[in-house]
Amino acid sequence: MAEAEAAAARRRLGLSVGSLDGVIVSVKDLFDVAGEVTRAGSALLHGEGKVADGDAVAVRRLRAAGAVIVAKTNMSELAFSGVGTNPHLGTPANPLDRSRIPGGSSSGAAVAVADGFCDIAIGTDTGGSIRIPSALCGLVGFKPTQARVPRDGAFPLSPTLDSVGPIARSVAQCVAADGVLSGDSRPVAPVPLDGLRLGIVAGIPFNDIEPEIDAAFQAAISALREAGVRAVPVEIPQIEAMRQLNARTGGIVAAEAHALHQARAARFGEMDPNIATRIEKGAAIPAADYIELLEGRRRLADELAGLWERFDVLAMPTVPIAAPSLSEVADPDRFNDRNLMLLRNTAIGNFFDWPAISLPVRSGATVAGLSILARPNADRRLLAIAASAEKALDERSILFRHGDAS
Repeated sequence: MAEAEAAAARRRLGLSVGSLDGVIVSVKDLFDVAGEVTRAGSALLHGEGKVADGDAVAVRRLRAAGAVIVAKTNMSELAFSGVGTNPHLGTPANPLDRSRIPGGSSSGAAVAVADGFCDIAIGTDTGGSIRIPSALCGLVGFKPTQARVPRDGAFPLSPTLDSVGPIARSVAQCVAADGVLSGDSRPVAPVPLDGLRLGIVAGIPFNDIEPEIDAAFQAAISALREAGVRAVPVEIPQIEAMRQLNARTGGIVAAEAHALHQARAARFGEMDPNIATRIEKGAAIPAADYIELLEGRRRLADELAGLWERFDVLAMPTVPIAAPSLSEVADPDRFNDRNLMLLRNTAIGNFFDWPAISLPVRSGATVAGLSILARPNADRRLLAIAASAEKALDERSILFRHGDAS
């Protein structure tokens, strides 16, 4: 309250300490906040009771820009699930339907924004943890290029893939947050959509897609075409190669998560069993397979360099399914199946280190996510394109906004 009152006083005097002065912000409970226990949604870390000595870099930058940080938000345990349930600290219910999951792992972050508890929520994204809850809860979520925002003071899941970014109700809010978090506050000028080259990623992102989600995605693409975007399908065989590499070796996240938590192996029985099972799989990944994963990732990314000479951005459905019910994912087998489906599309952006943003789109009563992705390090360009796309979608009544009448 003292920070908010100080910001209000500065505003009355026409003063400002930064671009987020007075903006209400929450942070995911894996960021260190001085004097608070960093729990990362886990009974294990809560039990250890380690109080943070100082703020994470992201938190320091937010404070310096005038943000009023009001709370930490709940999350999937240790950030290792796209579902968003948490048996220890409670599961935040989806604001669009309280009987359904919010998506994860930045579950509380999305719910806090959608329910109006804060203007911007800061989360992390390792395989989709910002974009999945944004898509399921009808919000904008931005995952930057992995190295763009320092992760010092953020409890890790996968040092190779973890990234820090915002969830908000608009692209403009994500632009403001990214400028502070990254230190890159270059202006984001409107990008003409007429003639923009957009590749619709064919194949895997549409496998087993629910018809209502596909309808919302296609309505969004049609609206962008009306605005002059040249949207054409594109086959990217490296995505299937990525899936085969992960299936053969076990995946980067499992290997790195187990390495991070192996000292706590004797206490895995205290964890959410859905999370513990995923971490334990990392124990079976030999060093040779892990090295093959990293080398394969680099090789496949190099093969795609020419893709960006043909397209300005790519697009795909953020997630191919609607939010499952809380009762549905109470079954462990169903949890695993739905978790894999929720992560399938978003993990592509993490693997290839493409910055990605999810915009909330609608078709009838269905709310879905439109994912737009760009080449590595083209973050501000992507945000500019997303702002123009958001405007075009809004003008054609395809953009979803909380508070819409229908």
